[in-house]
Amino acid sequence: MSLIPSNLARVPNLLVQRISLANVSRTTVDLLKTSQQISTGRDISRPSDDIVRAATIGVLDDRLDRSAQTQRNLSQASASLGLLDQLFGEATDSANQARSIASQQSSTGSSTAERSAQATVVDQLLAGLYNSVNRSSVAGYALGGSQTSSPPVQEFFGGYRYTGQGSGIVTDLGQFASVPITLGPGNPLGNVSTRVASTIDYNPSLTTDTQLSDLAGGRGLGVVTGTVQFAVNGGSAVSVDLSGAATVQDVITRVTSAIHDYETTSGTTVLGPGGVSVSGGSFTIDVAAGNAVRFADPAGGTTAEDLGLAGTPAFDFSSGTASGVDTNPKLTLRTPVTALAGISGALGQIKVTNAGRSTVVDLSGAKTLADIKNTLEGSNLGVGVEINAAGNGIVVTNQVSAGRAGALSISEVSGNNLTATRLGIRTLDSSTRLADFNFGQGVQIVDGQVDPATGSPSVPLNNDFTITLGDAAQTKITVDLRPQDVSNVQTLLDRINSQAQAALAAAGLPASAFSAGLSDGPNGIAFHQSSTFTGAISVQANNNSPAATQLGLLDGTYDPASATFVGTDHAKVRVDSLFSDLIDLRDGLRNDDTSGIGFASDSLSKSIDGLTQTRGLVGAYAQRVDQATTRETDRVTLDTQTRSTLADTDYASASARYSLLQTQLQASLQLTAASQGRTLLDYL
Repeated sequence: MSLIPSNLARVPNLLVQRISLANVSRTTVDLLKTSQQISTGRDISRPSDDIVRAATIGVLDDRLDRSAQTQRNLSQASASLGLLDQLFGEATDSANQARSIASQQSSTGSSTAERSAQATVVDQLLAGLYNSVNRSSVAGYALGGSQTSSPPVQEFFGGYRYTGQGSGIVTDLGQFASVPITLGPGNPLGNVSTRVASTIDYNPSLTTDTQLSDLAGGRGLGVVTGTVQFAVNGGSAVSVDLSGAATVQDVITRVTSAIHDYETTSGTTVLGPGGVSVSGGSFTIDVAAGNAVRFADPAGGTTAEDLGLAGTPAFDFSSGTASGVDTNPKLTLRTPVTALAGISGALGQIKVTNAGRSTVVDLSGAKTLADIKNTLEGSNLGVGVEINAAGNGIVVTNQVSAGRAGALSISEVSGNNLTATRLGIRTLDSSTRLADFNFGQGVQIVDGQVDPATGSPSVPLNNDFTITLGDAAQTKITVDLRPQDVSNVQTLLDRINSQAQAALAAAGLPASAFSAGLSDGPNGIAFHQSSTFTGAISVQANNNSPAATQLGLLDGTYDPASATFVGTDHAKVRVDSLFSDLIDLRDGLRNDDTSGIGFASDSLSKSIDGLTQTRGLVGAYAQRVDQATTRETDRVTLDTQTRSTLADTDYASASARYSLLQTQLQASLQLTAASQGRTLLDYL
């Protein structure tokens, strides 16, 4: 109830009215607020109602909004991973069915008609697999990697070309570890071969157009531009501001200008006619005789050392020392062909064979590495070109799964200065591992055989093949390969040439009468004999050794004009994928080829293992998403409860307060009415 303060002996009517009105208004406002709380269900309608609670509610609202997006992402990830799991499950079923067919048909008792009928079944498996891998989810094409807008697998000249790139799309799962929801190359359904990796270091040189961002730097940590200092003949340091320099030419221009300014000020000739330039991977400074220029970094700087202008220990540019430290330029698509120090001579033509088609690619007009890339990829044979991880060479990828018959081969075109070899991309060169021959099956030899009578090692029983020359005496060169001889093509050739020299000497023939090597033309082991020999070179296997067959020597051809025998190419590059396996199985069945069916069966087993591993990985991703979904749901529930406690109306408390305020308002009105009815006469 509203009362007039006791310290007021006499109260004017105006004061009584105002106090009464204030009391009624305050009660009315409280009644309105309580009414709003009951009608809206919100205990706080504006921040001014309760600053602390309002701030806490704002934080919770923001967390709940972000949680809503995270839950949508989790839902999307779950759907995409579910599709991947289904896709790999179907592919595994198809692979198991194909392996069962291969096992049934690998015996010699199967008829040609049976195998032909089963080839039709495998064709249907291929068609079904093709449709499966091109399915899309909420994230796009599931096997497209980071490119999910177009189908990742395309039919390509009887094979299947995979064009997906990147490791896959990664969804934002908030505070939880992100997981990919699409897959890129590297699994049996979507794969490319990267075996054709440049075997040489292109060792790009500096050019005036080289970007500083493309330099590994003198410290191997890139280049940080800033201020450098130089001193001539131990004099005062002169600063050169290289901040903002983007290219090698920018550095040359600024350093040259600073030295010229010094020459003008000091009246000393510092630079020789060569000035500031580049050579190889280093900056060079032609210093006039009798002078020495030393660069250094100011405290905290690294620019001079990054650019190779300074080093540890410190050094001077002088008339005898013009080059700085190698800045190790990285290979980029902008790198000019003329700047590739690792490749000497002009480029010419190479022959590319893939998916059963061949073309001659002319690289003579290539000015930059991008031109090489575009020309090779423009051959439309399903090959891609990328710079290797080390930044010193290229990798030619085979994107087409076409089985053994459609495997990739890059060879020379005779008379073009061994262009493929110099680029390091010939699929059969001296550095090719024999373990990569025969699509990864390698080359097996006869070794460690002993004489059954004596128990001692027997040389004749360990011979792998015999080369018969075309001379009148038909000189024979027996080749015994040892484990150390089947490391790569070069070790093989060295062993053959070594044993050939001994055989030639024993036959009284000159050392030049025979040599083993690689031809300037088609891929294959090449044997060259004296042009005076009228007969052809032939090769025979010994002791049931498969080496001659696996090296392509038993089905080679002899060219009388060049007196050269060239074996067949057994180092072609096959894409290891389920598509390749099914194509090999289908072709083996159609051609009634038992060995081909056996090869396909072995390959299918590897693909099934790969499918199982990949499906397990997808399952692990899905499990992480499920766990994240559970945790996020629990957090949302807790945040919602907390926000409700802070923001929502307690109806029981609000109703009681509303009733009390009504009573208070009624009492205030009655008291106000009573006080307004009194006059001065009431006190006489």
